[in-house]
Amino acid sequence: MTASRTEPAPADWRETGERIEALLDASAAGGAVARERAEDLVRLVADLYGSGLERLLDLFHSHGHLDDEMLAALAGDEMLAGLLLVHGLHPYDLQTRVENALASVRPYLGSHGGDVELLGVGDDGVVRLRLLGSCNGCASSSVTLKLAVEGAIESAAPEVSSIEVESPVEKQGSAIPTAALFSRIEARAEAGAGAGWQQVGDLDALASGSVQRLTVGGTDLAVCRAGSDLFAFMDSCARCAVSLAGATVSRRLGGSADAAVLTCPQCRAHFDVRRAGVCIDDAGLHLDPLPLLADGGSVSIAVPTTASA
Repeated sequence: MTASRTEPAPADWRETGERIEALLDASAAGGAVARERAEDLVRLVADLYGSGLERLLDLFHSHGHLDDEMLAALAGDEMLAGLLLVHGLHPYDLQTRVENALASVRPYLGSHGGDVELLGVGDDGVVRLRLLGSCNGCASSSVTLKLAVEGAIESAAPEVSSIEVESPVEKQGSAIPTAALFSRIEARAEAGAGAGWQQVGDLDALASGSVQRLTVGGTDLAVCRAGSDLFAFMDSCARCAVSLAGATVSRRLGGSADAAVLTCPQCRAHFDVRRAGVCIDDAGLHLDPLPLLADGGSVSIAVPTTASA
């Protein structure tokens, strides 16, 4: 009988990578020669497994199983995609991966009334973008849009050297000016505040029209589902400042089929979920939306973080 093998947790491979880096750094304490030998060992092992991966793909291809569906499955697995990239075996080129990354965040950008245009990917690895649309007065739109777009690109194409956001032409009055995009980010950085992506538990069971309160990275959030789409907000009503636990999401009266309104359980204020939480009763109020990326069964939310003193 064959001994059973315990399946590693999905995050184990990331921890393994961090452990390798730590061991390489520690080997430097033994001097330059020790560091060189450690790096050489890691390089040889990586080359060995890279050759194995390449051989595996050749076998799939020779047996007629390496079709578009299989390539998409390999590219969609974060761990395998990373390994294929390291060994130059990824099935999609840089331009395609950047385009796919932007496609993955467009539903989120659309919920803020925004969009992104890919202007080009240079041979030097520089990605040029233009952010478009209006975020309907959302104070945190600059930070959330930047996190969503840059996070998706960096995950899909780690070899990108930089991301440049061009200013839209003046006739596009609805576009977000680049200066405004970065001014709030720089102000938050000077204040010691930022944001980081946090993976959350399975939200597949959250039914359409439901709101679930979560604590992620020490921050209280309210996550709701409208149709098949998930949205995340800070857990505080913009009018009465109470928790949104117990809130409901329903179709807006007279609105389109996908119009979704979140109703505060305390003051009964109404917020447009798909328009970044703007208050329907008072356009000067809005919920604080947070970037949310859903990739299959995995959901990540960018939550605020504050640098320790």
